[in-house]
Amino acid sequence: MRRLDNGEPLRTAMRAAGLDIPRLAARTKEVDPAGEGLSKALVGFIVGGGRSAREECSDRAAELMAAALDKELDQLFTSPITMQPESTSTRGSVVASRRKSEALPERLMDQTELSAFLRKSMSWIDKQIKDAKDQGELWPGLIYVGSSRRFDPHAVLAALRRQSAA
Repeated sequence: MRRLDNGEPLRTAMRAAGLDIPRLAARTKEVDPAGEGLSKALVGFIVGGGRSAREECSDRAAELMAAALDKELDQLFTSPITMQPESTSTRGSVVASRRKSEALPERLMDQTELSAFLRKSMSWIDKQIKDAKDQGELWPGLIYVGSSRRFDPHAVLAALRRQSAA
């Protein structure tokens, strides 16, 4: 998950709830069904506004923080990959971003471009390809051109949407 507006809604919700970083970390432990919660350091990285602040965190961390602050998840975080419905006034799919919408390219991408587009590491893509291969499948959108890999961004996003909906 990606925090909204550099974490400002998180910090505002913390002030409104009268919580500081250690108290918010303790509150995440209370709302966590597993009873583990988040560490003070991780909470500090996520809510921070300085150089060490993190823009992204795991879905679990975002859910625990939203629950601890008694806020809806989408008030504090956004998913980096979401699809808007197609408009009748534009051609093709559009990837939604809180900052600005970018049209999907009509061409194949190499792994570096796909990694930047998805905001995922290249090793994450390699792991997804390996996991699919271990299951006897080809990762959706993967096309081999000679010995190099290319990706159809439309097929990759469609597969990720199906996976997140499941």
